[in-house]
Amino acid sequence: MAEKATKTVVIGAGPVGALAALYAANRGHDVEVYELRGDLRDPSTTPLNFTKSINLALSERGINAMRKANHPKLLDAVLAETLPMYGRMIHGENHGELFETSQEYDVYGRSIRAVDRAGLNKRLLDDLERMPNVKFFFNHKLTGADFKKRKAWMEKRPKNQRTDHAQNPTQGASGHETEGRATEIEVSFDFMIGCDGAHSAVRYHLMKFARMSYQQEYIDTLWCEFQIGPSASGEFQLSPNHLHIWPGGDLMFIAIPSLDKSFTCTLFMPAEKFTSLDNNPANVLAFFNDSFPGVAGKLIPEPELQRQYSENPHLPLISIKCTPYHFGSSVIILGDAAHAMVPFYGQGMNAGLEDVRVLFEFLDREKDGVEGRAKALQAYTDQRTPDAAAINDLALRNYREMRSDVRSPLYRARKWLEERISVYLPSLGFATQYSRVSFGNERYSEVEKEVRRQGKVLMAATIGLAVGVLPQLAYGLLAWWRWRNASDTGRFFTKLTASLGMKGEQTGRQFL
Repeated sequence: MAEKATKTVVIGAGPVGALAALYAANRGHDVEVYELRGDLRDPSTTPLNFTKSINLALSERGINAMRKANHPKLLDAVLAETLPMYGRMIHGENHGELFETSQEYDVYGRSIRAVDRAGLNKRLLDDLERMPNVKFFFNHKLTGADFKKRKAWMEKRPKNQRTDHAQNPTQGASGHETEGRATEIEVSFDFMIGCDGAHSAVRYHLMKFARMSYQQEYIDTLWCEFQIGPSASGEFQLSPNHLHIWPGGDLMFIAIPSLDKSFTCTLFMPAEKFTSLDNNPANVLAFFNDSFPGVAGKLIPEPELQRQYSENPHLPLISIKCTPYHFGSSVIILGDAAHAMVPFYGQGMNAGLEDVRVLFEFLDREKDGVEGRAKALQAYTDQRTPDAAAINDLALRNYREMRSDVRSPLYRARKWLEERISVYLPSLGFATQYSRVSFGNERYSEVEKEVRRQGKVLMAATIGLAVGVLPQLAYGLLAWWRWRNASDTGRFFTKLTASLGMKGEQTGRQFL
């Protein structure tokens, strides 16, 4: 008699949930995907955060996770709808003249890729839909779960009912019909994978079973989306192969290219400055002209910029750390549900997709069944917790780099030095932090350790250089200064060169 297939329930049909469902279905699981919103491929479905479009940076970790999904045509189709970005383009103004300076991401010419979130999601869902062991349940809200009995309760919502992630995930979990909505349904499962975002209902219910440590932080920065349209001739107004940054100290404006020749832009700014502009909307254009020269009027018509600022929501940024990610063998959380992070490293989605690959690598090492899955989930939590904490911290620190340090000579000097050591002394294993994070699959926690090690090596080398060279340089400068101010040049150089075993005035002239 054939062994019964594992029934895996995936909560959340975003990119991470869709990829997790694909991995599970490939391993013969009977997969059911439940999504709070309607079909994400339907243009009428309300997108995340009620914004019109979200462009993301797809890098090696996300690409590798899709590469190992055993669907080669999927990755080809996804990459065909991306734009390579080889570096940052830093914009500014100098004495009334606009300038832009390219900073390449990588000395080897590697790139990250601008991808439309909705397009990526559609590709994943289309592949899933072709698999006979996958079922979709849209407009279903998780309202309760018992991870010991492996049962969950879902509320089937009317198709046109607004979904709001901020709603209490337990609201209406009575299990019976309530006025104005449908009856909750009971769902049995062997394994649940929670990929339902930062305000995860799965995580909320997991906390009732696992002794979870949980940390949530809203940083004092809000974000607002803007659009730069194509030029009058239908072309890109900026280089399509760069991520564009207008750094502003404690704020910044960025632009990511889209296939339709537009740019999806984001303003990141302290909440108090948003409040100031909200109270004085007439100052918006002057603020943009002062902070991000060349955007207002040149790239976005002034009335359109004013409209976008006033109509598009000003949204918060959240950072979440928690552990453990699982309970027994019955449930695990991935992606933002486990480790929501600020977007400044472009790793949120990539880390979530990598979660899927790492999880199933652990599952594949163990025997099928409850005991093997429990061991795999524990091993996953043990490894992934420090990695998630590391990329959370790196993402927060990278905000300073993007809004400020990109203009620092010290930042550029260290980047240049690390890249040259990487090229000419590869045996030392040097690489920039950015290349380790974005172009490799090294564990995030190991990246953090290696970057610290490199920093210590560079610091020691700098101190050694200073100790060995600076005294000699100072002596030479002092000698030069004294010679320039000496009334008796010959006598000065006679004394100077005597101590060096040289002779008189002729040597002094050679010294110059």
